[in-house]
Amino acid sequence: MSEIPHWARQALSEVYDPCCREKGISVVEMGLVRSVETAGGRARVELLLTSGWCPFAARVITEVRDRIQEQPGVREAEVEVVWDEAWTVDRLSPRAARLLRFLPAPAQVPDKEDYIRRELR
Repeated sequence: MSEIPHWARQALSEVYDPCCREKGISVVEMGLVRSVETAGGRARVELLLTSGWCPFAARVITEVRDRIQEQPGVREAEVEVVWDEAWTVDRLSPRAARLLRFLPAPAQVPDKEDYIRRELR
């Protein structure tokens, strides 16, 4: 994952994909922000989507652009959804992964009963 400047991380820490707003998981914690680059007062943000069918993509893109554009020294912001990398749960922050509690792939759980016993502790 690319390094996201601290100022951009802070600016986007309260931007939520509507599916994760109720859990308080920002687009940064979801791993949707791939990069933020600035030059000459222009900022460029690359976003990944969890799905190409995300019904909230336009809303998230607009909110990310607006938040970045509000930052000191940024006159203009551009947000691009990138398709050369797929979003995976590996991009989640540890906190987001705990809150979302994604289950492992079935092939990773040779003994289902043992897995359930361990996870219910």
